[in-house]
Amino acid sequence: MQSADEQVELAVEVFSMLADVTRVKILLALRDGEQSVGDLAAAVRKPTPGVSQHLAKLRLARMVVARHAGTRVFYRLADDHASELVSVAMHQAEHMLGTAPEHILVGDAAERERSESDRA
Repeated sequence: MQSADEQVELAVEVFSMLADVTRVKILLALRDGEQSVGDLAAAVRKPTPGVSQHLAKLRLARMVVARHAGTRVFYRLADDHASELVSVAMHQAEHMLGTAPEHILVGDAAERERSESDRA
């Protein structure tokens, strides 16, 4: 059984994998399904060797899975978790840019808003 500290350390490792523009773009591209290294390199507009290095890191982090077909290697998301993390980060970016729609507030702000609307 893992301690809470071990889980936090692993969570930080997950975030460190997502702290790179190319890796996030790769994960976004893989939400459309399995792709070859060459296709991913074209999608993220980066050289194939560099994309291969990023894919190796994502594979070690168990975020992507590789499949060999002859001399080609195809990658897909290992599960929905990486996709969900990237989606949440993209939504947060939308909020930071002011392009996201308003939605439920968290914590005290939400309670204050509910109280104000009840009084109205």
